[in-house]
Amino acid sequence: MMKVIKTMVISFFLLNILACNQAKDNRRDGEIFTEAESGKAEISFQEYEHDFGKVKEGEKVACVFSFCNTGEGSLVIESVSASCGCTVPKYDKKPVPPGKNGMIEVAFNTAGRSGIQTKTVTVRSNAGTPVVILKLTAEVF
Repeated sequence: MMKVIKTMVISFFLLNILACNQAKDNRRDGEIFTEAESGKAEISFQEYEHDFGKVKEGEKVACVFSFCNTGEGSLVIESVSASCGCTVPKYDKKPVPPGKNGMIEVAFNTAGRSGIQTKTVTVRSNAGTPVVILKLTAEVF
């Protein structure tokens, strides 16, 4: 009798665990997604390049890259990094809902630089295109 009860209790817990896992994950076309996900985010920038033109050495200049979440899910910017310490990006870490806009501000310090300067900013997100490269150029004199 005790062995039967033990087997029933173990079976109950195993079935409960399986049922919980099944409720959290669903399969669609072999892909696992959680019920909270409503679709894939997509990031679309108005411009992918910015040219500051001629800038005097020592100046600090900045620009804003505007983007829109054109997907169906919330867009999360995971990181934004610059190719050089003279370039500093700033962005809002809050998720961007579908159809809404966001921006990344990028400041470039020209101190100690001269000639044509090209810098890149790498944007990593949960979008269908997870990595986007933005480009800055300036002619420092």
